[in-house]
Amino acid sequence: MSNDQPTPGQPPEDDDPFLKKPQEPSPPSEGRPYGSAPPPPPPPPPNDPYGSGGGFGAPDPLAGMPPLAEPGKRILARLIDFLVISIPLYLISLPWGGAVDVNGDGDDGFGDAVANGYGGSQLVWSIIGLVVYVAYDTYFTHKDGRTLGKRLLKMRVAMLNDGRVPDTGAALMRAVVLWAPALLCCPCLWWLINIVLMFTDKPYRQGLQDKAAKTVVVAVR
Repeated sequence: MSNDQPTPGQPPEDDDPFLKKPQEPSPPSEGRPYGSAPPPPPPPPPNDPYGSGGGFGAPDPLAGMPPLAEPGKRILARLIDFLVISIPLYLISLPWGGAVDVNGDGDDGFGDAVANGYGGSQLVWSIIGLVVYVAYDTYFTHKDGRTLGKRLLKMRVAMLNDGRVPDTGAALMRAVVLWAPALLCCPCLWWLINIVLMFTDKPYRQGLQDKAAKTVVVAVR
C-alpha cells in the first residue's frame, strides 16, 4: 500500500464513491492446496455503512447501507416542506400585493400572471423565497439530515460514501441545486426531471441535487 499522502484540500481517493477501480487480482496460490478457492475479501469496516470500499466485481452496491427511501414518500415529504414555507411566506407578502400575482384581466389573465411572476415585486418575492427555501433545507439537512417533511415520513439525507449527516457545504450545495431552478427558471421541467430520477436512477435513486452533493435519501426507524 502506498504511503503517499493526499493533496491538501482534496478528499482521499478511497473516499470518492464515484471512483470505481478495477478489482485487484487474486493473490498467488502458493501456500494453498491445489484447486482451493482464494480467501474471501474482507467485509467493509463497521463504520462504513454504505460499503464504499467495493470496486468492480462487488456483489451489491447497496450492501451495508440502510434501505433507500421510497420515491412516493420523498415526493410527499417535499410537498410538506413546500407548504411549511410557502404558506407563511405568502401570508407575509399579502400587504405588498402577494408573492404570486394571480389577478389578470381579459382572456390572457393566466398568461399575464405567469409573466408578472418574473418581473416587478413578484421577482423580488421569488428571490426572497429562494433564500428562505435554501436556508431551510441547508439548516435541517446539516442538523440531522431531516427536514420536517422527512422527519414525519421517517427518512433522512446521508452522504453516499460513509452515511454521515451532510456537512454545511454539501447541505448548501444540495439545497441550491434543488431550489434555484425550481423557483427562478423552469419549475415544471425541473420537478419532472427529479421525480423521474427518483424512480429510475440506479442504483441509488439520486435526484440531480443528490448527484451534485453526493448524497442519498434513506429510510430510518
